[in-house]
Amino acid sequence: MSAADGRRARLADKQFWEMDLMDQVITRFDQALRTVFAPARGERGVPGADLADDLLSEADRHGVAALMRVNHCGEVCAQALYQGQAVWAKDATVRSELDRASREETDHLAWTEQRIAELGGRKSLLNPLWYAGSFAIGMLAGRLGDRWSLGFLAETERQVEAHLSRHLDRLPEGDRRSRAILEQMKIDEARHADTATGLGALDLPAPVKSLMQLTARVMTTLSHKV
Repeated sequence: MSAADGRRARLADKQFWEMDLMDQVITRFDQALRTVFAPARGERGVPGADLADDLLSEADRHGVAALMRVNHCGEVCAQALYQGQAVWAKDATVRSELDRASREETDHLAWTEQRIAELGGRKSLLNPLWYAGSFAIGMLAGRLGDRWSLGFLAETERQVEAHLSRHLDRLPEGDRRSRAILEQMKIDEARHADTATGLGALDLPAPVKSLMQLTARVMTTLSHKV
């Protein structure tokens, strides 16, 4: 990091912690409303947008829409987690990484939302619940300190990467557009995990990892149907 970047980071750090409580409440509430209810707007184009949307049977379209609904729900949770963690992040570099990862997750949110619409599906009706729960978990992780928060980020991304691999295996052979989206998401999630590890993430205890996996299974099972 250059001297100028360092000065900017320190200034941003000072400004962040000078925000009063009401400013943070308003900011987080606005982020929640936009994540859950507003159409997502990503910075990057949709992967595979130039690929032909091969004809899928009605059963395949319904099945893929359900898978993409689960992935969209996961991105809602990711937004909430990062925003919750950022509340307590003290290190400017950590906050910057959380912000960058959150922006890329917004891309994922937009991509999955668009693909769901193309397939004639719908988003999960439980997204407000998932957002609230994930935000609370993110705040708890952030409150434990930056290195534990980074450890939570890294483990979350590793589990999401494994989840995306399973979904890629379940896609119909001809659904190249959905495959392109999930493959790019998987690349991004792996990079987020590697970055968090490089910043000093602590390895979470095995029981915590198991609890995260159980929570993820509950979310994916319900959002696949509701």
